[in-house]
Order: sequence, then C-alpha cells, then structure tokens
Amino acid sequence: MAALARWCVRHRLVVVLLWLLALGGVTVAAAVTGPAYSNDYEVPGTESGRATQLLQKGFPGLGGDSDTVVWHTTPGSVRASDVEQTMTRTLDRLETLPGVASVTSPYKGQGAGQISRDGHTAYATVTFEHPAQDIPKSETEAVVSTAKSAQTEGLQVELGGSAVGSTVPSGGHLAEIVGVVVAGVVLLLAFGSLAASLLPLATALVSVGTAYAAIELLGHAMTVATFAPMLGMLIGLGVGIDYALFIVTRHRRGLKRGLDVAEAATTAVATTGRAVVFAGATVCIALLGMFILRLGFLNGVAVAAASTVVLTVAASVTLLPALLSFIGPRALSRRERRRLAEHGPEPELPTGFAARWSAFVERHPKLLGTLALVVITVLALPTFTLHLGTSDQGNDPASSTTRKAYDLVAEGFGPGVNGPLTLVTRVDGGDDKLALDNLGTTLRSTEGVAAVTPVTYDTGGSTAYLTVVPDSAPQSQRTSDLVDRLRTEVLPRAETGTSLDVQVGGVTAGYDDFAGVIVGRLPLFVGVVVSLGCVLLLLAFRSVGIPLKAAAMNVAAVAAAFGVVVVIFQWGWGSEFLGLGRAGPIEPFLPVIMVSVLFGLSMDYQVFLVSRMYEEWLETGDNRRAVRVGLAETSRVINSAAVIMISVFLAFVLGGDRVIAMFGIALAAAVALDAFVLRTLLVPALMHLLGRANWWLPRRLDAVLPRISIEPPECRAAHEKLGDVVAELEREQQRDVRDTPG
Repeated sequence: MAALARWCVRHRLVVVLLWLLALGGVTVAAAVTGPAYSNDYEVPGTESGRATQLLQKGFPGLGGDSDTVVWHTTPGSVRASDVEQTMTRTLDRLETLPGVASVTSPYKGQGAGQISRDGHTAYATVTFEHPAQDIPKSETEAVVSTAKSAQTEGLQVELGGSAVGSTVPSGGHLAEIVGVVVAGVVLLLAFGSLAASLLPLATALVSVGTAYAAIELLGHAMTVATFAPMLGMLIGLGVGIDYALFIVTRHRRGLKRGLDVAEAATTAVATTGRAVVFAGATVCIALLGMFILRLGFLNGVAVAAASTVVLTVAASVTLLPALLSFIGPRALSRRERRRLAEHGPEPELPTGFAARWSAFVERHPKLLGTLALVVITVLALPTFTLHLGTSDQGNDPASSTTRKAYDLVAEGFGPGVNGPLTLVTRVDGGDDKLALDNLGTTLRSTEGVAAVTPVTYDTGGSTAYLTVVPDSAPQSQRTSDLVDRLRTEVLPRAETGTSLDVQVGGVTAGYDDFAGVIVGRLPLFVGVVVSLGCVLLLLAFRSVGIPLKAAAMNVAAVAAAFGVVVVIFQWGWGSEFLGLGRAGPIEPFLPVIMVSVLFGLSMDYQVFLVSRMYEEWLETGDNRRAVRVGLAETSRVINSAAVIMISVFLAFVLGGDRVIAMFGIALAAAVALDAFVLRTLLVPALMHLLGRANWWLPRRLDAVLPRISIEPPECRAAHEKLGDVVAELEREQQRDVRDTPG
C-alpha cells in the first residue's frame, strides 16, 4: 500500500488523467449502447413460473405484457358518442404502433365488461408482443403519448401497467445533489478547510460516476434491475465519501505531527487505506453473498453494487492521495497551518465532548447499556409484523399516471381488477373439461373472490385458463391469503378424480412465490454473511468476544432499521407526506440487500473503533483505558462519517422512487443506530462490563490462526518512532482522557 501511495503521489497528474479517462470512456460507451435494465422477478420452479410458461405455450398471444388505458368522464358517460369516437380512434392508432400485439376495446367484442356500472370509467387492455422487461422504452413511450393525446378538459386519460411504469419520470438527480451538498457542509465543518472538504466529494463523484455508467453496460451481459444504478449510487456515495473522510483525517493528523505532504499521504494510505480496503472487501464479499440465493434478479444487483464499492475503494487509495499532494498543506485550515508554523508539531489529544462522553460511558456502563438495549428493542418491535411482498402501482406517487389509473380502476371496478389471478392447466378429455366448468361455480363462492371469467381453451383444446378477480388489492394480505386458499384447499378438491393440475399465476402469486423463495433461503444467507464477518474480525483482533458482539450488533441494527421501515412504509406513517404513496408491503429483496450492505458499513465503524482500542490494549494491557481512549479518539470521526452517510441516504427519498426511498430510509436508520447507539454507546458499555474477557482467545486457536494486521508492521514501527519525537511534548501537556480514569 505504501508503494502504491508513493507512486500515486509522484505521478499525481497521470493518476488524475487516468481516472478522468476511465470516467469519460465508460460514460461514452454507456451512452452509445443505451441501458438494458430488467425487473424479472420470475423464479424457475415456482408455481407462478410454471403457470406463465404453460400460458405462453398454449396462448402465445398472451405472453406479452398487458397494460391498461383508463379514461374517466365526470359530467357525462364514457358511452357518449363524442367520447366513444375519440377513444375508438385512439385505440385504433395504438393497435398499429410497433410492439403492440392487440388492443381490447370496451366498445366491442370481449371488452363489454370494461365499462363501470356508473358509466363514468372505462379501460382498454393493450397487450404487447414481449414481456415488460424486453419492451424498448421508445415503444412504451409511443403508447403513452398516443393515449394521452386523447385527453381533453372533460376527458381524463391515464395509463397503468408494468411497461408504462418504466416510463414514469424520476425526480432527476435532485437526490444526489442534495446528498453531496449536505456531505460537503459536514466535511467543511469537520475539517475547516475548503480544499480538504472537496477532495472526498471529488473522489466519490468520479468513482461513482464511472460505476454508474459501467452498470448500464453490465445490463447487456446479465439481468440488472432498474433500481440497481440508483442503489449503486446510493451505496457508492455513502461509502466513497466515508472512506475518503477516514484517509483525509489520517493525512491531516500526519501533517499536524510534522510530516511533509508526500509522507503524510503515503502514511495515511498505508494505514487507514488498508482499513478501507479491508472494509470495502467485506462489503463486496457480503454483496456477492447474494449469489447463494441463486436468483438471477439479485445476482445483477449484487455485481452492480459490488463493482461500485470496488471503484470507490480504488479511487480512495489512488486518486485521493494524488489529489492530496496537489493541495499540499491546504488540507489544514489557515488557523491550523499558522499554529503549526508558530508552535511546531503537536500531539492531537482527544478533548471536548468526545473525551467527556468517553469518561461518562466508563462511569455508567450498566445504565447506558440498558438504555441502548431499550431503544433498539422498541424500534425492532414493529419488525414482528413485517409483511414481505411487492407493492403495486397503488403505492406510486399520487401525481403519477400509473397511480391515477390504478385508483380509477379500483373505484370503478374494484381493487382486484388491478391484479387478477390466472389459473392455467393442461386438459385431457371430457372429464377434465366438465371439472373446469364446475370449478368456475366453486370459485365464485370462495371467500375473497369478486368475479371469475369463463374458461378459455387453446385451439387444440389441450390447455385452458380462467381469470379470478380478487375482492382486494394485489398487494393486500387478503389477496395473498386467497392465493394460499386456492392452492391448498379449493383446487386440490376440484382436481380430485381428474388429471387436472391447475397452476395459480398472476401478479400477486408471482410476487408471493418470489418472496417465499427469498424467505426460505434467507437464514442460510444471513448465517454465511454473519459467520464471514466473525471470522474476519477474529483474525484481525485475535478475540472471540469482539466478533460475537459485532454479529449481535449487526443483527440488532438490521432489526431496528426494519422496524422503522415497517412503520413508515407498511403502516403508512408519513409515507404519503414523503410522496411515497400509501401503505404497502415491504419489498422481499430488501432484507437481503440490507444485510449485505449494513454488514459492510458496520464493519467500517467496528474496525475503526476497535482497532484503536486493540492498539491501546496491546500497549498497556488495561481494558478500561483501552476502551476509554479508543472511544474518545474515534467517536468524532465516526459521528461525522455517520452524519454524511445518513444525509446521503435520506436525500434519495427526494427522488420519489418507493424502492430506492425504502433503501435510503432503511440504511439511514441502520447507520444512525449503529453509529450513535451501538458503536458509541452499547459497544463501549459492554466492553467495560466484560473487562479482560473482551480480548480472550483460546491458546490452541491462537496457535493455528493466521496472523493478519490492518496496519502493517512497518507503519506500526513508524508510529512508535514518531511517538518518541513528540513524547516530550505530550508530557508537557495537561492530563488528557488517556490518563483520566472514568
């Protein structure tokens, strides 16, 4: 690391140009190829997946995405001649557009039931030739613009469906701008130097910008979800600014202790830079752990997020030292430079609130530890009501066309029309057909069913399907209960004595199957990620207690963060106010990504905090002093890093995307609890209570474990040599938190 840092400092212009070339080249390549994102939730082997395959095989025309065009008249009826003529012309134009397979009009044929009883609302079904994830955005935008052209003062036209949902404009880059600005303010307050505060921002923006374009290219090689670029940007900005903050802080400390610019930058990368690489590697390993779930949808998300972290780490240890050498001593504020010139190098002693808080925790570990546990427990309680599922377009912002279309259909025809269930089966003989005819009658009397369509057979009569309209919304727990009731009770009874094997498909069934697969594999995933974290910390700190406490803290932070998410998104406390739609279920992939990301972010704080305690423990063998000094010297940087990360995460709520906002709030809550409750309160309190047991490691295990160090031996020796130089200065200073008992 030291050699790499020295090379980057010596060839700083080359390093900066290489990074700018990478950013420009990848961005141009992404612009030329265009995006190719896909939200493909289908899981091979599930019942809904089999239903989709059977339907596509028997009815090829139904294999594409089905969207809706909804129109509503307030003063008159949709059957009025002028409205009928306008919409008929519009629907005829829609049917001629590229990518459109068919349009079912309410004014003729099978669409007679697509006019509401009050006559004020009607809808048409637009069936595309391909599934939503394979439809070019230009084709969908043509459908939207053509349909919207029919809208007049007395005629409201809205559109809904998966393909249309991909065209809803986002909040632009407001979220990123706000997050970066807030982070810059925090850095300026922390450093007091404009030049030093701009460097973490510049490093993060270059690396995240490169990663954002690279994710667009990745979409052409594997399935990458539409939210993956924003998720990568969210994570990249958060960890990128934090990693740079840690390195710049160490660099500034070196300048204050008398090192020249090149030596201070080299030492910062060789010490804190190693910790950054260690933490970044754990984030990537945790993210790539999603491959354990064997879901193509999440594999793309994992690679996209991990590649962003890799680039932020690379920029932190290469681009950042080059930029530090450019600004020279201006990494310090004017007052700090003036004081250094007048008084020479001085030790940086922990004073102020950090020192007082560290001593306070030492005096009251039981009280503060109990308080922290109560806070975490109360916030985690809503997690027990967690309902995993995919939200429908009724959760879209109230101003979006998809939300308006959803509400118009729900009000005119019932909420279940927005997400009907499709029952598909193979048919073999007259007995099967008779059973299917009787099945319709049985379904109509089933609890939770609002309507059932007649059975439709393919041209050969070997495949049939019928549509069941629930009396509840697609994302409702009642609809999920209906799916279970059909699969476990109603359909098995109807199939008795026949060769029928009816498969339940549809939006809700597919989402429930997707959530079920994730929940079933989640324990294995969490176990692997947590075990990996324990092993890494065991090797780094030669202790059994440290990794076990870290694992417990990570689980506690995730549980409490989920409690916050449940309250806001599932219970709906403030979701409409934030522009995130009404209450709904929690996305099933959120726990997986949350565990992966939080594991890595928590590792940053754990390593930064405990490594300083461990260093003091090795030097003195005094646990109370080690905990006191470690907390006092690191809490300010940890808190600054946490404020930056929380600001960046919360800023993404402004984008209006429910999934990204869910990630932002979940991660912001987790980081806030991790930094301000767990790492600076509960962890030091527990370490004071456990005493020397914190550092216990069985001798046999100690003998066989490989020895790794976050800071290399040569840097440790350099620190000791530098410590001798300032020893006299330290003895002349007043007693600080190092020597003041709790």
